[in-house]
Amino acid sequence: MGSRGLICGRGASPLPLWMGLREGVANPCGRGKALTSFPFNVFSLQLSLQVSLVSTLLSVLVGLPVAYILARRDFFAKELMEILFTIPLVLPPTVTGYYLVILFGRNGLIGNVIYRATGWSIMFTWYAAVLASFIVSIPLMIRASKAAIESIDTNLINVAYTLGHGEFETAVRVVIPLAKNGIVAGAILSFARGIGEFGATIMLAGNIPGKTDTMPIAIYTLAASGEWTKTHLMVIILTVISGAVIYLSNRFTKRTFF
Repeated sequence: MGSRGLICGRGASPLPLWMGLREGVANPCGRGKALTSFPFNVFSLQLSLQVSLVSTLLSVLVGLPVAYILARRDFFAKELMEILFTIPLVLPPTVTGYYLVILFGRNGLIGNVIYRATGWSIMFTWYAAVLASFIVSIPLMIRASKAAIESIDTNLINVAYTLGHGEFETAVRVVIPLAKNGIVAGAILSFARGIGEFGATIMLAGNIPGKTDTMPIAIYTLAASGEWTKTHLMVIILTVISGAVIYLSNRFTKRTFF
């Protein structure tokens, strides 16, 4: 019996299990279908976790300084800045995605400059999914962190100043440690928002199986094609992840900041 007979089901298959975990693995029997050793699309789960982790890291790196500035400074156009960083929270995700296409598409205001300089476009890549998740999730990071920073007793900050510490050192050694629970809660909520992002992602990254199909997009595709078993399982997995994230966020927000 040849190896093709073994692979195609006329004997024990020598293919390792991991080869069937991704939907994009071609069927060696030539019937044009992906291997389905696993009851759901593991690639989409992996991609969603990857996208959410990267977008959450970006949300922390960008959102925390913005939250500090909004909480501790008074300046011209402060309200406008707060609106710009908050509006993705209330806009329909497809509208947010449309703005991202206008800005970062191949012919967009920013995307065209990048494409002319490098010949590369962010659209229809997993980086586009990261960008979409980052934009829609950063308002949660900013709002939670800003509320935590504003709740700190200003006398504690003033004492640090009188002891000779500069603003940056005070922020790192006093403000951030005291506001850490709110900051962590904001990061957790940003992760949850990122992993559930659909509208902006499909506008900017598209729905390319094995490349940009995150879990929400994969669920939509599977439901539209009538693959209900995989749909049900992926919905349950996403629901469990979301519930766990909410639980962790509540645990941190219920703690006092001092």
